[in-house]
Amino acid sequence: MKSPNAFLNSLPTTIFTTMSQLAMAHDAVNLGQGFPDTEGPASLIEAAAAALKDGRNQYAPLTGLPELREAVARANKRDYGLTVDPAREVIVTSGATEALAVSLMALIEPGDEVVLIEPLYDTYLPVLKMLGAIPRCVRVEAPDWHLPEDTLRAAFSDKTKLILLNSPMNPSGKVFTAQELDLIASLVLEHDCYAVCDEVYEHLTFGVKHVPLMTRPGMRERAIRIGSAGKSFSVTGWKIGYITACSALASVIAKAHQIIAFSSAPNLQRAVAIGLDLGDDFFQDLSDSLRARRDLFAEGLHALGFPTLPADGSYFVVADISAHSKGRDDMAFCRDLVTEAGVAAIPVSAFYNPHGASPPRHLIRFAFCKTEPVLREALRRLTLHFAPQEG
Repeated sequence: MKSPNAFLNSLPTTIFTTMSQLAMAHDAVNLGQGFPDTEGPASLIEAAAAALKDGRNQYAPLTGLPELREAVARANKRDYGLTVDPAREVIVTSGATEALAVSLMALIEPGDEVVLIEPLYDTYLPVLKMLGAIPRCVRVEAPDWHLPEDTLRAAFSDKTKLILLNSPMNPSGKVFTAQELDLIASLVLEHDCYAVCDEVYEHLTFGVKHVPLMTRPGMRERAIRIGSAGKSFSVTGWKIGYITACSALASVIAKAHQIIAFSSAPNLQRAVAIGLDLGDDFFQDLSDSLRARRDLFAEGLHALGFPTLPADGSYFVVADISAHSKGRDDMAFCRDLVTEAGVAAIPVSAFYNPHGASPPRHLIRFAFCKTEPVLREALRRLTLHFAPQEG
């Protein structure tokens, strides 16, 4: 029998699946996967449920329901001062991962080079591989997640088709500054390329403001901006994403979307349209709640001898295990953390190109987007396991 696709067949089970299965087997507190353990706003869930009964359950338009595209355009204007044509510059997708895939499909030819910033979301590299792109990875450096300008400049060339930028960043929690964005924008212009911007955590920042690359000089026609209802409204299972791009790029992205998914659930689109108009108070409350939980968990980790790195956005905080590793790398430490302490985390080395230079092996990622009682229970278990070593 002939073999299936060799590349897909060779992909290992994801570290998220592995750690979640291990957590379940050992009844561990799972702070590995990044999803909230509470429901999103009741008003949106009620709107989605009601929309199932309004007689509009057939295919939505290819680029999304007009009311959601118009809400995305309003949000762009309200939050970032971007004037967007909802009919020609917004595409609704089945989640941000699909948005990412179709945006890359629309831009990349085999052999094109793509600049990425590590540590990075684990979907990026497999999608680029399937499209025949060549990754050029640049690392932000711990402990302050510094972006090295010289290394970034060296990653760009005449073969660069785009940079894939994630801000706020998973897993580091880094939010790129205006100065860093201006550096990236200057390189995009210098090398006549594009930027695909994964901004799914745009509303989940703590004490700093997210700035889309699209707002920087020269980027309106070159940047593709991806948002996520799942992250913005704590409904990750809905899988509704939205793309903002100039009409010339959006028209090509729409063709890729037509091939992959064509359209997304209409009742969920109508609910998300309502959500995007909830306004500043809703998003500020969400940010404040997450910031309080980040601080609670980070302070608990510090007290146990696990220094945490800066986390200005997203669902995640990265901790340094050096004081407790006893010669173990991050992968072994995370496995033992589940079986011995009853808490699941993710080794940060999983977020680096496996074919690149050796990644750091002393960092692990915790998801703090859980309820306070869950975080306190995780800290209680960690204290039982690690506190005796402090003496």
